[in-house]
Amino acid sequence: MNTATTSMLGLSPSLPAGAAPAAFTKVLATVLLGAGVSALLVVADRLLHSWAQSHLVGAWLALWAVAVLAIMLLRGLTRLLAQKLMTVLDAWSAQVARRRAEARLWAMAQRDPLMMRDLEVALDRAPAERNKRQDFEYIKTRRAARLVRDRLYYI
Repeated sequence: MNTATTSMLGLSPSLPAGAAPAAFTKVLATVLLGAGVSALLVVADRLLHSWAQSHLVGAWLALWAVAVLAIMLLRGLTRLLAQKLMTVLDAWSAQVARRRAEARLWAMAQRDPLMMRDLEVALDRAPAERNKRQDFEYIKTRRAARLVRDRLYYI
C-alpha cells in the first residue's frame, strides 16, 4: 500500500521513512571513524614528537601509515557501533514518543467523559487478559489446539 505521510501541518517529511536510519547510520559511522582516526593520530604524534625533530619525513610517513591503518581497522568497528547506537536511539525515541502520546491521550480523556469511560473499560479489561495468558490451563488448551491444528499428533 503506497500512502504518503504528512505531518499535522500537512507537510510531507523531508526524508523517506526507510532511508532515514540508513543515512544517519552512515553519517554517524563516518563521524565516529573520523574521531577515532584523529585520536590515534594525536597519540601517534605525541609518541613521535621527540623523534620527529631529526627525522621529519620519516615522522610524516609514520603518521600517514597510522592514519591509513586506523581507517582500515576502525571502519568495521565504527559501522557496527553506529548501527547499535542508532538502534538504541531509535528504541529510546520510540519510548519517549509512546510516553508523550499516552500523556496527550490522558489529557484528552480528562476533558472528554466518553473517552475517559472507554479508557477505564480498557484498563479494567487489561489485567483479566494478562491473567488469562498466565493461566496454566489456558496455556495447555492453546498448546493442545495448536497440536491438533498442525496435525502434530501420532496415532
